[in-house]
Amino acid sequence: MYPMIPNRRQFLAALSGITGASLLTDTTSLLAGAVAPPLHIACNSYTWNTFYGREKKEWMADPDASLSDFVAAGLTGYEPSMTSVADATKLAPYLKKYKLEMRSIYVNSSLHDPKDAPESIATALAIAEAAKPLGTRLVVTNPNPLKWGSPDNKTDAQLIEQAKNLDQLGAELRKRGLTLAYHTHDPEFRAGAREFYHIMLNTNPQNVAFCLDSHWVYRGAGNSQVALFDVIKLFGKRIVELHVRQSKDGIWQETLSDGDIDYRRLVRELKAQNVRPHIVLEQCIEAKSPNTMGGVAAHKQDLVYAREVFAGLA
Repeated sequence: MYPMIPNRRQFLAALSGITGASLLTDTTSLLAGAVAPPLHIACNSYTWNTFYGREKKEWMADPDASLSDFVAAGLTGYEPSMTSVADATKLAPYLKKYKLEMRSIYVNSSLHDPKDAPESIATALAIAEAAKPLGTRLVVTNPNPLKWGSPDNKTDAQLIEQAKNLDQLGAELRKRGLTLAYHTHDPEFRAGAREFYHIMLNTNPQNVAFCLDSHWVYRGAGNSQVALFDVIKLFGKRIVELHVRQSKDGIWQETLSDGDIDYRRLVRELKAQNVRPHIVLEQCIEAKSPNTMGGVAAHKQDLVYAREVFAGLA
């Protein structure tokens, strides 16, 4: 087992996996007067996939080479995407070797079809159980769309099924001392954001917390900060994790900086709700992104900016 450095977010997430406003309120008195440790900032694997892909390389094809780059950037927290228990088993010795914390993992799920959901739930639970001894307390999932890249939306019946199964997965994780965090991309915000709102309004906040991927909300809502901050106003108390990415004129940038999303305002909004989420960098690149540096240099700059802007969430 690899011990984690305790901080406010880890402490809250570890308390029986219970999330929501009641948890935040109940633990306030326990934390009163405590000296806040330095802000822990993690980074997920997807951002490195994009930088490596641009160089015609495969992230984690050689774990030593990949994670050497990761720590060379100054990163100490890793959020990998996992598809099987074997992923956790394979990663375990490298977490120890490179002194990396893995407070959260990202696991895909398929929950809108009653034929697929039981196996998907079982797989997610097995991965979570394998990751927990490695320090994981948050399990992030983005339920699969009907088909990647398809413009088709799920039916009402499929949304009802998905919400039921997501709540079940969250309840089972909570029994295991883990917290489920619902994540979105842009399809959930089509058609009046019906998928997003149905999930948020028809799952128990104690079972299903929220991983706010700020830029996917922004992009999914038609590049709208109004929509992003309305989501924070409505569901801020459920946010346990924050995925951070920036764009300028709608295009993802190589490094985290001031841009389309006002992250300083976002910090103020979260602090006003007494919400201090686990922060995970996800500054990815896409076809039109600038191409001036590699992943190590870019992530070094990301950390400098993130430590300044998100310091108030420590």
